[in-house]
Amino acid sequence: MTAMTPGSNLPLNTVRVTVDVAAPVRLDVSGLLLAADGKVRSDADFIFYNQPSGPGVSYRSGGGSAPDSITVDTGAVPPGIERIVVTASPDAAGQTFQGIEPTATVRDADGGAVIATFTPPRLGSETALVVVEVYQRGGAWKVRAVGQGYANGLAGIATDFGVSVDEEPAQAAAAPAAPVAPPVPPAPPAPPAAAPAAYPVSPWLGGTTPTQAAPQAMPPAAPAAAPPGAGKINLDKGRVSLQKNQTVSLVKGGRPLLSQVKMGLGWEPAFGGRDIDLDASVIAYGPQRNHIDSCYFGKLSILGGAIKHSGDNLTGAGAGDDEVIVVDLGRLPAEATGLVFTVNSFSGQKFTEVAKAYCRLIDAASGEELVRFDLTGAEPQTGVMMAKLIKQFSGEWEMTAMGEFVKSRTVRGMVKPAAQAL
Repeated sequence: MTAMTPGSNLPLNTVRVTVDVAAPVRLDVSGLLLAADGKVRSDADFIFYNQPSGPGVSYRSGGGSAPDSITVDTGAVPPGIERIVVTASPDAAGQTFQGIEPTATVRDADGGAVIATFTPPRLGSETALVVVEVYQRGGAWKVRAVGQGYANGLAGIATDFGVSVDEEPAQAAAAPAAPVAPPVPPAPPAPPAAAPAAYPVSPWLGGTTPTQAAPQAMPPAAPAAAPPGAGKINLDKGRVSLQKNQTVSLVKGGRPLLSQVKMGLGWEPAFGGRDIDLDASVIAYGPQRNHIDSCYFGKLSILGGAIKHSGDNLTGAGAGDDEVIVVDLGRLPAEATGLVFTVNSFSGQKFTEVAKAYCRLIDAASGEELVRFDLTGAEPQTGVMMAKLIKQFSGEWEMTAMGEFVKSRTVRGMVKPAAQAL
């Protein structure tokens, strides 16, 4: 094993090589296939969590407990690709690499033998790095330690190498301010000392949580005035067709629906247009709007299998649901108290090019459609929050139709706006 320094290189004696990138914090790791001009041929040459495979290059997530990695099969890299750069950036927005320098471990992808390691020295304001590159010279493949830093994050690297990057609405002026939570009403008189504490006050409402009880759910803060379509119903009368902002309590016959349900999402190209590749996802949150995990086509199962994705539909063609996400409400861990279902256009087509976008909740056991929400309007954006499921303190779940559009081509860009919308 060789400890590399910036600019040093080594020959590769294996056809398939894996680069693991680890740091004291969670990282976003990606690989870019570059032609002779130092640019990607198209966005398909950008390999990352939401596009985990490409010609000769693949991404693997460590799930937060192991390093993320990029594997290069040099025998499958297309002609014209001269190098593959491996990049990394901290998962936390705005965090620099100062004091948390990453280490790249280059190893034989098949045998596992470590070939080399590299830790870029003396990092400061960098929020993204080109860590190493696997490149071809004179018909032979080599690996080079790079350590080139960027102060504008992974978007800076991607743009530098020719990837089209949507600007997420991160600036305060570009996004509506989060609503101010209403004040907590005065607490009722304290119960006798022997009485157990009532439901804990949700920290989302500005209150404090009793020390004897941890928050088990996250009811949304009630708006000062109900928006159009608002109102709550239940499943007693059968199938429910929701309007935007309307809520249905998943209670039937007076009992909460604690069973396996399916969220089906579908769409069609508008006005006889070309096929549209949209990606359905679900984002799971804890009781303080903390992001727990996201289930999408690149990560088909989360929360111990309690949430599973059917896989990617590349066109939206055909009748019925294009993508299905199965949620076992009874198996969800206690900390998962909010789910937001989203749809994104990774290819960049706007929702004004989509017709008949909808989501529907189905009883997985009987196949019965319980709730449906048809998106009747569209905006020229690349992401939409379709619906949310919120667990109440009583244990029941409520589904609210959202239909809120966001400028984001990936589920990663939906995490923050979805948290604000809970």
